[in-house]
Amino acid sequence: MPLHTIPPQTADEEILNNLLQEGIDRKRGEEQLFSKYAYFIQQAMHKYSFQEEDAFTIYADTIISAIPKIVDGSFQRRSSLKTWLYQIFHNKCVDLVRKNATNKRSVNRTTSISDIFLNLADSARSVVQEMMDRTDRDLIKQRLNEIGENCRQILSQWAEGFSDKEIAATLEYKTADVVKTSRLRCLDKLRQLYKVNTK
Repeated sequence: MPLHTIPPQTADEEILNNLLQEGIDRKRGEEQLFSKYAYFIQQAMHKYSFQEEDAFTIYADTIISAIPKIVDGSFQRRSSLKTWLYQIFHNKCVDLVRKNATNKRSVNRTTSISDIFLNLADSARSVVQEMMDRTDRDLIKQRLNEIGENCRQILSQWAEGFSDKEIAATLEYKTADVVKTSRLRCLDKLRQLYKVNTK
């Protein structure tokens, strides 16, 4: 007999229900979703010979793109959550394999937005700094407020030099990886607002 007493679909139902809520329940759902299928990262490392950072980036992109689809009803539950997520993840893995093959892993290969944020740890912080340099402080505060309290807290602490691990402890996130995924999503929202307001 397996040790698991809760069927996977029950756990998935809880995750999906939490993601449809607001506030702490939504955050819990995001953490649950990220944690439950994080083993995809190891699978990609073995199956595609990816570096851990590349596999993590693809997994983070998968979660980031999946959450809005779950919230807006695009995920219609015709398959299990695992199957649906793995299809997204697999497609992103294949895209990276093709990109690497096409560019023969050259130094000049193009990167996704998430690659840029992950690979440029120090300069990624400059997303916030660039806005500070080019706009006044009131505007940056307004933009940070527009992306929500959770994002504002994460990015404010990150811009001050706190690590993902430290932010996880301060803001009571489950792991540093969850903070990293949330931070990527928040930076992307901030970047989109920045683009709109500088056109």
